[in-house]
Amino acid sequence: MSNLLSRRLAQLGEKANLPLLSRCLHGIERECLRVDADGQLALTPHPNALGSALTHTQITTDYSESLLEFITPAEADPAVTLADLEQIHRFAYSKLDGEYLWSPSMPCALPDEDTIPIARYGSSHIGELKYVYRKGLALRYGKTMQCIAGIHYNVSLPDALWQLQQQAEGDTGNAQDYQSARYIALIRNFRRYSWLLMYLFGASPALHKGFMRGRPHQLQVLDDETLYLPYATSLRMSDLGYQSTAQAGLTPCYNDLQSYTDSLRLAVGTPYPAYVEIGAKRDGEWLQLNTHILQIENEYYSNIRPKRVTHSGERPIQALMARGVQYVEVRCLDINPFLPLGIDLTESRFLDAFLLFCAMQDSPILEHDECHACTDNFLSVVKEGRRPGLLLQRNGQPVALHAWANELLEQILPLAELLDQSQGGSAHSQALQAQQAKVADPCLTPSAQVLAQLQQGLNFTEFGMRQSKLHAAYFRSQPLSAEQQAAFETSAAQSLQSQRELEANEEGDFDSFAAAYQASILAPAV
Repeated sequence: MSNLLSRRLAQLGEKANLPLLSRCLHGIERECLRVDADGQLALTPHPNALGSALTHTQITTDYSESLLEFITPAEADPAVTLADLEQIHRFAYSKLDGEYLWSPSMPCALPDEDTIPIARYGSSHIGELKYVYRKGLALRYGKTMQCIAGIHYNVSLPDALWQLQQQAEGDTGNAQDYQSARYIALIRNFRRYSWLLMYLFGASPALHKGFMRGRPHQLQVLDDETLYLPYATSLRMSDLGYQSTAQAGLTPCYNDLQSYTDSLRLAVGTPYPAYVEIGAKRDGEWLQLNTHILQIENEYYSNIRPKRVTHSGERPIQALMARGVQYVEVRCLDINPFLPLGIDLTESRFLDAFLLFCAMQDSPILEHDECHACTDNFLSVVKEGRRPGLLLQRNGQPVALHAWANELLEQILPLAELLDQSQGGSAHSQALQAQQAKVADPCLTPSAQVLAQLQQGLNFTEFGMRQSKLHAAYFRSQPLSAEQQAAFETSAAQSLQSQRELEANEEGDFDSFAAAYQASILAPAV
């Protein structure tokens, strides 16, 4: 253990400071496709009974009209966060008419590209902007790729913890800048070590052959509908997933917040020849928001993002520039198809220890070679993570995944124990032990378990529907209380009313609104 890590842990372990660790906040966003009883993509509109996808704070859509997204509030106890997520699922199932929530991360059998419905958000300017942005995504990446689903895990450490450590380290600078720098340092370590999460929690070693749309690939054939790689952990996070030639040059290595925001502002303001050739509009119809490398900053796909809650009308990058980093959003987690929520408390407890380790561990600047090694390690594990003897790169030298994983888990253990001290019990240490078991026996990983089910004779659709129906029965067997149901009904009705009011009070034309929105990112932060 490094001297810096030892000092930070000793400080947090003091009786007066331990309660800070119970004030971390956790939020989850879970995406999932709606499918019909045959495991085909549901082509119905977003259910009106769930409320407005534009204005509901907890139930919305991501890319497709069929791709639901459930969003929890931020809670100090991840058990409460998961309970919130479960309530949202129960309410959704009370309104889904003969449809199911698809359990795997990789999509069900999809219709042709033209048939996949893009999400609609009504006639308000912001609703239209969200729709045009998605039209641009379809144009740039295709609709198929946009139907992949995942779990986003959001975590913040309390401001008081950062202030305590800033003072102890004799840093007399601006508190906001120190906090942002520490979150960016966390992200650098996440880049170094996130391959471990893909080994432990990757759950997409196979996919429906239709996903490839006839493109060349190096996947193996499992049956007449299922393609796979024998040692893959997460094809979702591989080069089969969200990839783009335009984004290939965008590799911010998170050495400071300003270089990160500058690179995104540049990408949002820089034309890309292939997109310029298509144009933003044709015959008066919007095709994409602009012809730049990125239409908006959220188009940049990364495994983890620095985040800040935005004010009304404020863009994410403006919030970061003005008020610094407030939390991180972990975006690389597959949905575990064996779990009703796609994630459970054991995974959450381990993620908390892992992220605390990334936050407290030394985090040198990522030099060019290490930055590439981080990317290569990650891609190796998502495609071959369970291969016996797999070697990764560390400090320019080969190291066995098995050995490095065990070393990391040993280093994370004191963080898990510290969290247990702050909250009582041994849940975090036990969660870590569960991960050590997966390193010892790859058959215990979710990816191996998925593959084992598929190799027993179930094709991809049959497996996905079996799990989806099991989870539907689970949620429907324990409906919400009358009070909880009523609260969700009220939220849904209020969101629909909010959308109507937004549309009724709209002023000006959409073209002017879109121009002002796009100009806003180039304005200096205030």
